Amino acid sequence: MSSIFIQKFEELSKSDLYAILRLRSEVFIVEQDCVYQDVDNKDQISLHVFLKKGKAIIGYTRLFRPGDYFEEASIGRVVVSKKYRNKDYGKQLMNASILAVYKFFNQKKIKISAQCYLKNFYNDLGFLEQGESYLEDGIPHITMIKN
Repeated sequence: MSSIFIQKFEELSKSDLYAILRLRSEVFIVEQDCVYQDVDNKDQISLHVFLKKGKAIIGYTRLFRPGDYFEEASIGRVVVSKKYRNKDYGKQLMNASILAVYKFFNQKKIKISAQCYLKNFYNDLGFLEQGESYLEDGIPHITMIKN
């Protein structure tokens, strides 16, 4: 059984924050072999959405109000532990994140910077590509918008 949690930075327990940062570094830095500054002082202004299976955090996103990252509300740092991929946890996590943007930010338009290989995943969630692909931290990305 999995559960979704939505918390402000100051509401996160130390152990949950540690698990979130560990998951992000396992995937974005180690698995994707990408050297970049993950801890970027933006977590403090984000709303954190995470998926737990038992006591383990297996998925995570962070949400931004309009103007805090992009002009539009946005979802970023979308990650699911390698062990739990292709089991609809990513879709569950993103649907909860989209609903959280609607509920907490009162916004319908959401912008993301998506890794290109996940374009179809985001298309299935209602996001559409905007413009050309670009490199972000050495990985091909594309801007996508959901209205």
